[in-house]
Amino acid sequence: MAESYDVIIIGSGPGGYVAAIRAAQLGLKTAIVEREHMGGICLNWGCIPTKALLRSAEVLDHANHFKDFGLVLEGSVKPDAKAVVGRSRAVSARLNAGVGFLMKKNKIDIIWGEAKITKPGEIVVGKSSKPVVEPQHPLPKNAKGEGTYNAKHIIIATGARPRALPGIEPDGKLIWTYFEALKPHALPKSLIVMGSGAIGIEFASFYRSMGVDVTVVEVMPTIMPVEDAEITAIARKQLEKRGLKIFTSAKVTKVEKGAGSITAHVETSDGKVQQITADRMISAVGVQGNIENLGLEALGIKTDRGCVVADGYGKTNIAGIYAIGDVAGPPMLAHKAEHEGVVCVEKIAGLPNVHPTDKGKVPGCTYCNPQVASVGLTEAKAKELGRDIRVGRFSFAANGKAIALGEDQGMVKVIFDKKTGELLGAHMVGAEVTELIQGFVVAMNLETTEEELMHTIFPHPTVSETMKEAVLDAYGRVLNA
Repeated sequence: MAESYDVIIIGSGPGGYVAAIRAAQLGLKTAIVEREHMGGICLNWGCIPTKALLRSAEVLDHANHFKDFGLVLEGSVKPDAKAVVGRSRAVSARLNAGVGFLMKKNKIDIIWGEAKITKPGEIVVGKSSKPVVEPQHPLPKNAKGEGTYNAKHIIIATGARPRALPGIEPDGKLIWTYFEALKPHALPKSLIVMGSGAIGIEFASFYRSMGVDVTVVEVMPTIMPVEDAEITAIARKQLEKRGLKIFTSAKVTKVEKGAGSITAHVETSDGKVQQITADRMISAVGVQGNIENLGLEALGIKTDRGCVVADGYGKTNIAGIYAIGDVAGPPMLAHKAEHEGVVCVEKIAGLPNVHPTDKGKVPGCTYCNPQVASVGLTEAKAKELGRDIRVGRFSFAANGKAIALGEDQGMVKVIFDKKTGELLGAHMVGAEVTELIQGFVVAMNLETTEEELMHTIFPHPTVSETMKEAVLDAYGRVLNA
């Protein structure tokens, strides 16, 4: 007979493994199915290893500006691509092992292979088509294998993969996805990045710090199109100051491959075409959900634009089947997946007062140099929705701690409803703003008004003071500008 569980989760990324842990905590017999790496894309090929690369880039940037801090560095500092990549992969491997430990600690069964939902309450696990490719990511011990498994509740958490444009498909050699960009055998001398979302702009920033000549091509009028335009204009200025070449309102219409280089035909908004040649190109034009070969179509599970349709609790249109994380649609962020996983499992377990996921309160972070972070509505979106708003701004150039750090290029921008004082959105650019944004996320979640924020004491000297000053500015009470 098939082994039975209360919950089976397909995919061990941030959404899947966190959902499994919460299910086990709630006393549900739980199993998780994985076909390649514990921890999914985020831990192995996305969030974590890219931040390790960017940390190396940050240290190199600081070393190249030692004189600005009154320090003398004897000799030159240069990147060792092999060592930089090796550190990144070691960080990933450490956390990969950590996920396996958490599964064991919480008595969660690991089933190794590829799952197909044959009917509500039943999955069949077959051989994985994506075997482990790195020795530092071994198969978990005592993992179960191929077979049929039953579960009262099945959660799809299969994540997403890079999207490809017809005629410009990645080949792993001249045209990279983030997989190849994370593990270059050697640093290219020149690079084209197609797409300036979080993935594209982070790699552009990293490779530029490593000394690579980088050109970014973005089809939208601004880089990082989901962010507030005023914030991205500041980020663009700083990125271009660092030597990045950026084309917006432009698209790659075709590519020509050479023996060791690639030429992109870039069409700008005026209809002119410019040919740009580089050693490599990164395709960063978005991601799409992994919905294939799961049996969704036969079961009648609704999908939309390559993702599973699910409500705020992760429920699909078929009872007993749920979807969370990237496969359930944007925003495709690890922390959103984790939260959705907890909400979904707590609803399954029947806990009282479980709140559905509010995607309007999911923060976004881009770890380029300078960093960009946000939550809620942009100014343009608030106006589009007809909201009567107050907007406050405060520059890092007027903040003592930012000046002392040598990081005075940045800004905090806040958007309030003029009538109610509700915080509608917060947007930041500058050093470590990805750590600061959570203050505004908490404020929005607690339905904090402008008055409460203005009466909150921020420590001095800190960069966080820019947050309060921006709020004060929205109401004509700014103190230090």
